[in-house]
Amino acid sequence: QVQLVESGGGLVQAGGSLRLSCAASGRTGSTYGLGWFRQARGEERDFVAAITWSGGKTRYADSVKGRFTISGDNAKNTVYLEMNSLQPEDTAVYICASISPGLGVPAVARRYNYWGQGTQVTVSS
Repeated sequence: QVQLVESGGGLVQAGGSLRLSCAASGRTGSTYGLGWFRQARGEERDFVAAITWSGGKTRYADSVKGRFTISGDNAKNTVYLEMNSLQPEDTAVYICASISPGLGVPAVARRYNYWGQGTQVTVSS
């Protein structure tokens, strides 16, 4: 089992920034890395960004490229999502998930094997 705990969500004005953290514990050796998804009310869960534990591979959704940066601290088993130039459409619950062992950095939920509870991000206009 892998436990994932997100933190750092909150309320911010449009144009502002937030930094999310996801701390992993347990059998992290059974995972390939961590990623972030987000789910707005009434919407499907969408991929945001992901990174391998080695840090050698990252992947971003087109909607966040150039605004969000994902990074990791292997010593702390923690991944960060730096979010800049936030817009109201970024409002969602942001959910951390661990990547199942395999090739590449996936953007589909079925390639993720453990999920956190999520942290709310609200961007006001």
